[in-house]
Amino acid sequence: MAKVKVKKGDHVVVLTGKDKGKKGEVLKVMPAENRAIVQGVSLVRRHQRQTASQEGGIITKEASIDISNIALEDPKDGKPTRVGYKFLKDGRKVRFAKRSGEVIDG
Repeated sequence: MAKVKVKKGDHVVVLTGKDKGKKGEVLKVMPAENRAIVQGVSLVRRHQRQTASQEGGIITKEASIDISNIALEDPKDGKPTRVGYKFLKDGRKVRFAKRSGEVIDG
């Protein structure tokens, strides 16, 4: 199982499939299945039974997408980029965009 380099809250770009080119925020990452759920991407319609807490009917929600089909969005220009890791002067390990060299998380 490869290391997943995207986290919840990251902004990603879809590389392949019916939603190619769409951008969205990662809502959930499932490293065991190598999949992620991205807001507004891979939408499916499901029949929902009515319960006391939620209403029924046909709802539209996001389905999971394979991690290999998404790439992190470069903070500088918004294009897809690969991710690297480096240590800052103060010893923190951070992710950075290989395209621009920009630090992704704090």
